[in-house]
Amino acid sequence: MKRIVLFGGGAVVVVVGAVVAWILVSPLFIDEVVDEQFPGVPSSQALSEMPADKKADMAGEVMEAARGMPDKVMDEPRDVLAGPVILSTGAFRDADAIHKGSGDAGVYRLADGQHVVRLENLKVTNGPDLHLFFVKHPGPVESSDVTEENYVDLGALKGNIGNQNYTVPAGLDVSEFGSVVVWCKAFGVLFSTAPLTPASS
Repeated sequence: MKRIVLFGGGAVVVVVGAVVAWILVSPLFIDEVVDEQFPGVPSSQALSEMPADKKADMAGEVMEAARGMPDKVMDEPRDVLAGPVILSTGAFRDADAIHKGSGDAGVYRLADGQHVVRLENLKVTNGPDLHLFFVKHPGPVESSDVTEENYVDLGALKGNIGNQNYTVPAGLDVSEFGSVVVWCKAFGVLFSTAPLTPASS
């Protein structure tokens, strides 16, 4: 005669609890490294790795195309022609003894007028459901300093280590924002803050 053994409700709770615990705790032990190029700037590495004959062909094609193009007078502001302009910068700092962060944040205006927050050399404690917030507060030191009405969510953090870019929503007045914050949405916890100061002109 066959016996059928059924798991009790307690066993199911333990299994589900273990899965949830792993999802929440595992990011503390696993780093996610990102290395994005600055937006709109071609990768110098890709160009340097290109064979010499392909570079020569490409240069010839570019010059030939340029010869056939009519002269065009541009009447745009000088800073737009110059490419990306850095508007403000800041350095990430620890939120507390557990939630630590370092690296730099910069707010840029690109040649097309779009704004981007660029993180460089970021290294922050990993955690569940981390996001990058653009915050009006000039330098949150506690989670209560980040309130629903004073931030814009720029999206899920792409990695807790490395260089990365985040597009600022169109129409947002970036001058109203005083800091960039790494935030855990799952628990409403501040992980790291980069207070912003205007870039010197």
